[in-house]
Amino acid sequence: MENTLIEIKDLCVNAEDKEILKGINLKINKGEIHVIMGPNGSGKSTTANAILNHPAYKKVSGEILFEGENINDIKTDEIARKGIFMSFQLPEEIPGISVTNFLKYAKNKITGEPVKIFKFKEEVKKYMEELNMNSKNMERSLNVGFSGGEKKKNEILQMLVLNPKLAILDETDSGLDVDAIRTVSKGIEMFKNENNAVLIITHNTKILSSLKVDYVHILVNGKIVKTGTGELAKEIEENGYSEYKN
Repeated sequence: MENTLIEIKDLCVNAEDKEILKGINLKINKGEIHVIMGPNGSGKSTTANAILNHPAYKKVSGEILFEGENINDIKTDEIARKGIFMSFQLPEEIPGISVTNFLKYAKNKITGEPVKIFKFKEEVKKYMEELNMNSKNMERSLNVGFSGGEKKKNEILQMLVLNPKLAILDETDSGLDVDAIRTVSKGIEMFKNENNAVLIITHNTKILSSLKVDYVHILVNGKIVKTGTGELAKEIEENGYSEYKN
């Protein structure tokens, strides 16, 4: 039990009175990379939003345990402070707040400790170099005028700087070219260690080509219909989801 980071038990979730998740069960241990795959509208992003307790998604039954604690009714910002990070499909643009200041504020909120700015900037710059990001972007407004690839890399940068216990990457590979996907994969490898975990949510296999994943879960119509190793993702790439839709 002490190695279990997050466990979802029989989770049913509605959105606008529509049943989306119909009894999800999922357990992620420290040191693991899990992938949820499925066609559009299957409930993948709903699963991520339910973990973070997004107000648009109502938990009808079931529970989510993070390090053994039920977080069903905890506010999103408190869940983040406990160590859960989520990247977004469409990262927000925030005019007037630089990348550096945003990361500094977020780091302070998560840790509750003052940020030593010189050391912090050096850390951010180092990560940006590793992710092939222009260090001049540190002083630009967050995501304003950034390309799609730059925005997604910025999400990975946030993950590395905030260093959560669980990183949820929701369609981070969406719309990226091969080089950008490779960079995102590199960021995941830089982040992952034996004390944290990653949950990747995607509908294709591009981001998985250079990652060693532990488990792949196929989610169709609000239910996990099959779980396997990374080989399952290759099967999906070849055959699609048709056999699981019945």
